[in-house]
Amino acid sequence: MSELNPYFEKVVVITGASSGFGCQASLELARRGAHVVLAARSEQTLHELASQCEMQDGGCAALAVPTDVSRREDVQQLFEMARRRFGKIDAWINNAGVGVIGRFDEVPIEDHEQVIRTDLLGTLYGSYEALRYFRRTGVGVLINVASVVGKIPAPLYTSYVAAKFGVVGFSDALRQELKAEGVDRIHVCTVMPMAHTTEFFEHAGNYSGRESTPIPPVYDPKVTVDKLVQLVVEPEDEVITGWQGPVFNTFHKLLPGAVEKLMSARTQKTQLEDAEPMLATSGTIHEPSSA
Repeated sequence: MSELNPYFEKVVVITGASSGFGCQASLELARRGAHVVLAARSEQTLHELASQCEMQDGGCAALAVPTDVSRREDVQQLFEMARRRFGKIDAWINNAGVGVIGRFDEVPIEDHEQVIRTDLLGTLYGSYEALRYFRRTGVGVLINVASVVGKIPAPLYTSYVAAKFGVVGFSDALRQELKAEGVDRIHVCTVMPMAHTTEFFEHAGNYSGRESTPIPPVYDPKVTVDKLVQLVVEPEDEVITGWQGPVFNTFHKLLPGAVEKLMSARTQKTQLEDAEPMLATSGTIHEPSSA
């Protein structure tokens, strides 16, 4: 059966599984017959999602592991529980992420720090556990979710940009290590989404004085979810999701100043001029959503 269905009984760890890309990818992987290990801070939401995954047609098993990826010991426990429950790990998706919007010096430094801990250190912790295991088994797929702003910066997202630039460079360096050693059965994939209609902006910290608004163009989350699912069995080094992303990236290499000026103007107009007024909030940076 596994020859006909490459997902059958694959074991996939997914952080940030309680919402957005992580939630939808978990359900789709389960539908295709993969076992899923679900990690996020919201325990009740995770258990509800695990039940939904096990109700899919693929006949999978789902394990919910409440995890704050900014805590190294939580990620270590996630790895141990996944390995103990299923005996193996085939793919690990570092998807957990938070963001904060606002002028750099008007955002509390504690919020900036937590964005870096979650988005960059969380990716580092997950990658460390996954790659050490893949080194022992000789095979595996690590998927790190960055952002197009990890290639092309945007104002008002400074710590998020810093973290995602870090994820892109970190993943590049991991691939260099593996390729230099001739390791060809362990893959490191970097996914860089454009803006999508997920809960990211609803959950983001925001000190801009205006409602959190995605920078256009904005895409259906299915664009990125489909790619995350595909990479589990068909890994690629780097992927920008949202068809205009690769175009922007190419132009940025040729005309970086012009593209960054355009990105700045779009962000300023969308976030500071067109959005409705809103009170300052730290969003779900420090605590999970109660919804």
